[in-house]
Amino acid sequence: MSDAETVKRREADGKEARKQTPRSSHAEWKAPKDREDPVTILETQAESRVPELVPIRYGRMLVSPFTFYRGAAAIMAADLAKTPVSGLRAQLCGDAHLSNFGIFASPEREMLFDINDFDETLPGPWEWDVKRLAVSLCVAGRDRNLSKQEVADILAWTAQAYRQSMRGFAQMSNLDVWYASLNAENIMGVVRAQQLVKGKRLQQMEKRLGKARAKNSTRAVLKLTEAVDGQLRFVSEPPLIVPLQELLGEAESAELRKRLEAMLADYRSSLTDEYGVLLGDYTFQSIARKVVGVGSVGTRAWVLLFMGRDEQDPLVLQAKEAQASVLEPHAGASQYKNHGQRVVEGQRLMQAASDIFLGWLPAVGIDDVPRDFYVRQLWDGKLSIEIETMTHPMLRAYGALCAWTLARAHARTGDRIAIASYLGAGGVFDQAIADFSEAYADQNERDYQELVKAVKSGQIQAESA
Repeated sequence: MSDAETVKRREADGKEARKQTPRSSHAEWKAPKDREDPVTILETQAESRVPELVPIRYGRMLVSPFTFYRGAAAIMAADLAKTPVSGLRAQLCGDAHLSNFGIFASPEREMLFDINDFDETLPGPWEWDVKRLAVSLCVAGRDRNLSKQEVADILAWTAQAYRQSMRGFAQMSNLDVWYASLNAENIMGVVRAQQLVKGKRLQQMEKRLGKARAKNSTRAVLKLTEAVDGQLRFVSEPPLIVPLQELLGEAESAELRKRLEAMLADYRSSLTDEYGVLLGDYTFQSIARKVVGVGSVGTRAWVLLFMGRDEQDPLVLQAKEAQASVLEPHAGASQYKNHGQRVVEGQRLMQAASDIFLGWLPAVGIDDVPRDFYVRQLWDGKLSIEIETMTHPMLRAYGALCAWTLARAHARTGDRIAIASYLGAGGVFDQAIADFSEAYADQNERDYQELVKAVKSGQIQAESA
């Protein structure tokens, strides 16, 4: 079969999928009668987490329907499993809400915009990621008190951006798709040219980008460590940061440090040879437990301090527990036995560029239970958006950036030609996603109220931290 015939066949596959799953069917959302209680899903997740940290997770989710949505990936995964799909699959982020996109430094020190959270990554129906993103924009728009018309405009624009971007990627060569990336400087150029942000707010945005460039291990050391007996150690700010010796006492922490050094050898073997050599030039010095995120709170996360040639040459890594993806019960089990590896391989597939220290390891923790972890630099030029300051034009533009990025990630691992053909040139899919997002944002608000009631009744405990 010629290349031209192969393209035509893939286009035909996409059009055939429309017959099985019309694009308009993606608008559907109605909670099934047998839908599991959302609080029960959260409590089930809590069973495998650090008990004293779970109330912090609930406290952070209670701040608003949007923060609830951030922590409700498992709830939505169960719901998405009951929605129509085209049958076309790709590597999914699994939790593609708008706060899981941001700016970070590439290995070449270029500031890129990309997806930055892959805890739930797994192959599955590409529509699930698109819906997770679109609903997050709807919830965020309501959180910002935007009008119904403004929110509808953001949703249609985002879905259109995904569809048109995928159609663009379908016309590109394989290598061009893999080389495609979004540079922060180019994004700022568009912001200035289109006057999406002006005056003082533009200056603040440029200032934040400048600070992000300097957000590295040196900055982490200044903020998170202190000198104790002439050596740097992580500060104690319980429950958010707790040094290992405070969790266990001196004797037990010394024993765990010995185990940790063996575990680090496993981690080093997961890196490519050149970065393994680089890591070998650093000396491990200190470790602490750190609370991170919203939905991740309660999973085990550690920060590790290393020193290079001297104390002016620090490296701060984060080792984060990787449990089974919330998509697994609905999309199938991972091909990787180690969930840390699942996260790492998914990230490498979907991101334009990944952290040079991105790796994984199996570990036996404080309680002697084996768990999987993935490791990366704690900070490396990272910059997240501030949703609470976003206007309608800004959120509209941001939705388009996220949609392009998500389409690029799906185009790398799915059949971009078939998906583009399925989406088509018209706005049927766009409107369906907008309608679904409004309906599911209503569902999210109802679920949020269920959590509020559970806390008020004393069924679960919540803490602010």
